[in-house]
Amino acid sequence: MNIHVAILTGLAAGLLFGLGASLSGIPAWINAATAIAPLGGAFMSLIKMVVLPLVATTLFSGVAGLGNLKKLGKMGGLSLLFFWVTSFVAIAIGMVTMWLALPLASDPASLRFEDLLPAVQVAGSGATEGIQSPITFLLGLIPENPIGAAAEGALLPVIIFVALLGAATASLPESDRTRLISISDSLAAALIKLVHWILLVAPVGVFALAAPFTARTGMALIQSLAVFILAVIVALLIFAAVVYLPAVALLGRVKPGFFLKACVGPVAIACSVLSSSATLPAMLEVADKELKLSKLISSFVLALGASINRAGSALFQGAAVIFLAYLYEVPISAGAMGGIILATFLVSLTVAGVPSASLVTLAPALSAAGIPLDGIALLFGIDRIPDMARTATNVTGHLAAATIVDKWSGVPPAGETA
Repeated sequence: MNIHVAILTGLAAGLLFGLGASLSGIPAWINAATAIAPLGGAFMSLIKMVVLPLVATTLFSGVAGLGNLKKLGKMGGLSLLFFWVTSFVAIAIGMVTMWLALPLASDPASLRFEDLLPAVQVAGSGATEGIQSPITFLLGLIPENPIGAAAEGALLPVIIFVALLGAATASLPESDRTRLISISDSLAAALIKLVHWILLVAPVGVFALAAPFTARTGMALIQSLAVFILAVIVALLIFAAVVYLPAVALLGRVKPGFFLKACVGPVAIACSVLSSSATLPAMLEVADKELKLSKLISSFVLALGASINRAGSALFQGAAVIFLAYLYEVPISAGAMGGIILATFLVSLTVAGVPSASLVTLAPALSAAGIPLDGIALLFGIDRIPDMARTATNVTGHLAAATIVDKWSGVPPAGETA
């Protein structure tokens, strides 16, 4: 059985089991639903176990793999500028759209999460005792001891250190840089394999998390999850409509209708395989045959985009932070908001190639906001539809970037150079 189907089945079974207990009011049934909560806690511990090393290794490889930015030239500079600007815009759209949708969700007071997770720690927030000043927050991003920060669960300072270390590695001689990246890639591959193993027990884990919640809350949790899915899809559509299509029309000089028609094939594949990288051959063919882009441009920009451009994933993570903060009734200060956006942006550069990777790597943003990481598990079972939508958005963004860079890079048309 497909892992997404299995996880969705586990979630549905947990929701139905808990909802049945809630509607029946039978004490024995309610007690049975809540008694399995430790299994859900064990599953979340497994997820937390791999989050930091997975984020660190994939982020390091992604940043170090860019090499000396001066050597990327105009084509690389334009690509990175487009990727980074659109990612920040995506995060903002995701957050605002989710914030506007929250009135449709259940009242968080009715969910009583604190009754279900009494032992939850706010991992790595470092800002849970009062509101930090902007200066204190910024100083807190610099870890005096990166290993100590990692041991304390302070994820945001750790990823800042890893990003800087990756940038320093990118400036090393090619042989040294390649050696370090190879080690990091090997560690990431081992961690991804471990994540695959953990996901084998995800159906049981999400069942054990969903049943206690719905046993206590009834339909409230189901209503809130439905609002989350709808808000994410709407936000992704808004993002594509107000960012990618106008950019293609104004900067790429391509009619939006023609561009969307060209994207149909790659987007359909993306929705099936849930991977930008696996869609790369289809994107290259469309860029050459339909969009008539330079092969030099398309091969470079699309490959780079499949590696580090995930604006759809960034949007999803921004929305998820606002949604989970609402459910857990965690206020987000101005300083924390800056940390959330920064963490989401950095992590979106290198979302690992595993199912629901945007959820697995959501931890640094939640940590920056002081939101319990246990909230990640609530979204696992419903992630198939958002995953399809954000992967389709990512692929659209790759093709939009290639179209725009082709217009402005000054590279000769295909066939004149290679």
